[in-house]
Amino acid sequence: MSEKLSSKAAIELEDKYGAHNYHPLAVVLSKGEGPKVWDVEGKEYFDFLSAYSAVNQGHCHPKIVEALVNQARTLTLTSRAFYSDALGIYEKYITEYFGYDKVLPMNSGAEGDETALKLCRRWAYDKKGVEPGKAKIIVCADNFHGRTITVISMSTDPDSKAGFGPYTPGFVVIPYNDLDALKKELEDPNVAGFLVEPIQGEAGVVVPDEGYLTKAYDLCKSKNVLFIADEVQTGIARTGKLLACDHENVRPDILILGKAISGGVYPVSAVLADDEIMLTIKPGQHGSTFGGNPIAAKVATAALEVVKDENLAEKAEKLGKIFRSEMEKIDSDMIELVRGKGLLNAVVIRPKNGKTAMDVCIKMAENGVLAKPTHDHIIRFAPPLVISEDQLMEAVSIIKKSILSFE
Repeated sequence: MSEKLSSKAAIELEDKYGAHNYHPLAVVLSKGEGPKVWDVEGKEYFDFLSAYSAVNQGHCHPKIVEALVNQARTLTLTSRAFYSDALGIYEKYITEYFGYDKVLPMNSGAEGDETALKLCRRWAYDKKGVEPGKAKIIVCADNFHGRTITVISMSTDPDSKAGFGPYTPGFVVIPYNDLDALKKELEDPNVAGFLVEPIQGEAGVVVPDEGYLTKAYDLCKSKNVLFIADEVQTGIARTGKLLACDHENVRPDILILGKAISGGVYPVSAVLADDEIMLTIKPGQHGSTFGGNPIAAKVATAALEVVKDENLAEKAEKLGKIFRSEMEKIDSDMIELVRGKGLLNAVVIRPKNGKTAMDVCIKMAENGVLAKPTHDHIIRFAPPLVISEDQLMEAVSIIKKSILSFE
């Protein structure tokens, strides 16, 4: 179809021909550049969702797009049945970038989590000596690691989980940010790993107590249990450090990355670990047709270079403090709480006169800022990290105006 669609027509097409597994805001986007997007009618918006932190480097970053286009003209896919001249160079770059022996490349965040789970279990049987089929992995309540059957088996979100059983066994759910609960479950010798988000993004940007990650890591080490960090959303400079774990100088045994590892240009994820863990998986035991393809290798390299070249972690740290300070100044009893790290932030909305977080997001969209509620009463604010301070303040004024319109 080559004709230009109206927003109404585009929405109707998706509704008729697409599965109803999302409930988008009624905005139809057709162009993006840096921290901004435009709808099909040409209206301009600040993007304060960043495709759930996939476009940390901004929409259509020229360096990343150039890497995509150049490689797409040369060689797109070999499968892993053969070597390519792009993959080894990328593997060397990313392992040195994050400081690990090996990387296992995949495509989506959920695939990254599945890969980490398999690695953890295999390590438990081959290295720790857990009896085959008995390995357990501790996870946290209100987690979000994706939507595969195994991943939803550890979920406590009824929307993600209910009605999709039977579920995969082998997971122990404890409260997030609860070291006593972790310590208790670690007494079980069959526990192989602890899978945790350094900040729970989908739960509403829930930031644990300072020192939680360090103490949790130390507890895991004391029981020979792998500390597995899901940094799919929090990684790649979003929270003001390259990794959210870096705020406490914690080096995960297994690190899961996705989203911004490609700058939102291509589906790329990666699992990093050292040889003792990674080499437990042998040929034929795990893989992906598209994982580590030449385009992915070039795109991810370019995306990671942009993060360093443009000092995006430092920028996120500075602008995040400004954003939280400005939100806390808003004189509205609709604002219950402001929290976050770097440019991953949330405002907890107290309903007023029947108006909810969704009403606030609709009003913001009318005024030119795009964000989306999570869990009905929380608005997550995560603009691309390339946003300037002037642009941030312009967006902040729109957010203030939108919230105060309900007074």
